[in-house]
Amino acid sequence: MKPTLKPLRRQVIVLTGATSGIGLVTARMAAKAGAKLVLAARNEEALERLTDELQWAGGEAVYVVADVGREDDVRRIAERAIEHFGGFDTWINDAGVSIFGKVEDVSVEDQKRLFDTNYWGVVYGSRIACEHLRQHGGKLINVGSALSDRAIPLQGVYSASKAAVMGFTDALRMELEQDDAPVSVTLIKPGAIDSPYKEHAGNYLDVEPRNPPPLYAPDTVAKAILHAAEHHVRDVVVGAGGKMIGVLGNIAPRLSDKIMGTIMPRLQRGDRTELGVRKGALYRPGEDLHERGGYPVTFQRSLYSMAARHKLLTTAAVAGGAALVYGMAKSRSRFGARALSR
Repeated sequence: MKPTLKPLRRQVIVLTGATSGIGLVTARMAAKAGAKLVLAARNEEALERLTDELQWAGGEAVYVVADVGREDDVRRIAERAIEHFGGFDTWINDAGVSIFGKVEDVSVEDQKRLFDTNYWGVVYGSRIACEHLRQHGGKLINVGSALSDRAIPLQGVYSASKAAVMGFTDALRMELEQDDAPVSVTLIKPGAIDSPYKEHAGNYLDVEPRNPPPLYAPDTVAKAILHAAEHHVRDVVVGAGGKMIGVLGNIAPRLSDKIMGTIMPRLQRGDRTELGVRKGALYRPGEDLHERGGYPVTFQRSLYSMAARHKLLTTAAVAGGAALVYGMAKSRSRFGARALSR
């Protein structure tokens, strides 16, 4: 049973990862649209400042200091929402962190910690949110990644966690539908975003890491998230770059392996040398209240995700993109065949 999703101005929204990047932009946009907010993150100072900012602008918000990798912390978020607002209409699992480095180099301890945040944080949030939403109806939004469809080297652990998030979210959606539960579930899959992602990431490289282009403004993801809060959307990829990587991986997986394996390591290596392993925000909060990561070239809108909000445009965009990628794949395959025949 599809629930009737309220307009944002009438919603109470729970948002994890609220003090940085995509979460921060989403919080500000949602408050501006009139939504009441329950903000969660690990950095209390940043949470307090953000809450004051939103309230000063006329919004209504409360915060909870929480590590989403701890189930008890996540339950306190739900309890705070029920205690202060009487419940919630939309729950957004946005908190996440990455690690740059070869999978064989990254310690198992750090890999487990990343999964605590990226995967188990989504599992805890989804299960606890559904306890309430099954009774009252509403929306669950999980923020995954385009890398769930096509892993890339040097972010293999992150890619694996987001593939797990996609599998979990898809299975949960089907089970809720089978139970006729009044819960609408959306998976948002951003491509590379100009957020403080690399500053918060763990780093095993000998240079400063960077996100591979093309990069999109965090506003593009926030708009997709808030659109999903009001509409029954199964999933949305934000950024044509991320979509094309996934399409190429499906059409020509071995060719995609070769291309990604060759170009992605170079695209993720910055110019500045870094000595030793940097843990980033894996175990403690990073520097928060920054929306952007400071990349010089950033797309301010994602035409693909805009099209995804309109079914006819989506069909045209996917068909056109798939044809383009297929043509590129065939061209490269012919080139490779000619080279081998020489």
